[in-house]
Amino acid sequence: MLGFSFAPRIKSVGKQTLYIFKPRNQAAEDWVVQPDKTINETVIRENWDDLLRLVATIKLKENTASDIFRRLNSYSRQHALYQTMKAFGQIIKSLFILRYVDDLALRQAIEKQLNKVELANRFTRAVAVGNPREYTQTEKEEQEIAEACNRLIKNSIICWNYLYLARQIEKAPDLEAKENLLRLIAAHSPMSWAHINMLGEYDFSEEKLRDTLGILPPKKAA
Repeated sequence: MLGFSFAPRIKSVGKQTLYIFKPRNQAAEDWVVQPDKTINETVIRENWDDLLRLVATIKLKENTASDIFRRLNSYSRQHALYQTMKAFGQIIKSLFILRYVDDLALRQAIEKQLNKVELANRFTRAVAVGNPREYTQTEKEEQEIAEACNRLIKNSIICWNYLYLARQIEKAPDLEAKENLLRLIAAHSPMSWAHINMLGEYDFSEEKLRDTLGILPPKKAA
């Protein structure tokens, strides 16, 4: 209803509860994927206007979704709007599970995207040597500086990887080798840090800071 949808990777998808609008008839007994329960259509119809108002509130940014759900969770589980959202969510989830089971391309796309997210999280932890999962700084400004440093280091590693790969492509002996290398690059991520010694000693003096990729410093390039 907000114009986007979630596509999570579902654990134990065969054990998930599927819902149907009407009670199963004789024909449904032959279905490969069997629904388990019936959706409460009545509560959705009776509180549809309230559900639309809630969605409009989130869409217009009159209030945040987290604040709304926090308030709903503080009410009784028998609250009408809470029950409406739960019943409506059962429709969305059931449809998604059926698509997830039936569509191989969808499952592969979800797995690929989640692998990227998990890789990015591992990259962040690898860069944050010593205390990768929490801030040691107490002040907000210091935390922002620490996070900015983390991003700078990650971007520097990714930039070096791109430069190195670009040089390898240029050095390819023939077109076939170049195409094979491009296919390998397209199938992997530039977020690679196995070749980086995170605990090494780094010397940034003028004597040691030498160009290895043919990229001149700004002053010398000018």
